Amino acid sequence: MQPRIRLHRSFDEASHSYLGYVLQIEGKINSEEREFSVAAGKGAQAKHAFQPGDIVRGACASVENSNKETAEFYKASGLKVMARAQVSWEPPPWQGCPPDLGTYRFRGHRRLDARTYSARCGPCVWGCRMPVEITIDQWNPEKVRYRQETFCYGPKSCTFYRPGPTRKVPGRKGMVYEEEDWVDEEATDHRGPDE
Repeated sequence: MQPRIRLHRSFDEASHSYLGYVLQIEGKINSEEREFSVAAGKGAQAKHAFQPGDIVRGACASVENSNKETAEFYKASGLKVMARAQVSWEPPPWQGCPPDLGTYRFRGHRRLDARTYSARCGPCVWGCRMPVEITIDQWNPEKVRYRQETFCYGPKSCTFYRPGPTRKVPGRKGMVYEEEDWVDEEATDHRGPDE
């Protein structure tokens, strides 16, 4: 389980939408056994307190615009926890019931190398793969690009953490903004190394 956060970029400006959570599920969808992901709202998480290892049942719909989601399915409804997990993990990665979305907002994030995310941070509650919508020209807001970026909200002392390359954001007339290290440092400077 990880947070479901959407990022909007416009050259050197960025804003986030905190939408809920993404559940990675190993199970059955439309009678097919496989791994898949489902976006669940913050209300569903508050009600059910989903955590890794839970057995869950419910309904969902296919995502209409995959540029704006990292999950395959969304609009989860009729959710029911059939059995609770009785598993304990030693971090990293940090697993269990994720914190509320306000905690993520308060903590701030650092960029996370995409390969490190895929290899080690996919199951961590502090990892996040965000769909990113980039407005290329603020005077022509219909001109957008989409991509995905990975971030870490976890402790600065995590031994798995690797920042990866700086992020480059295209702008109008071929300009490019490079989001340097100080942006991450400023976003997380209120936290100590183990927070």
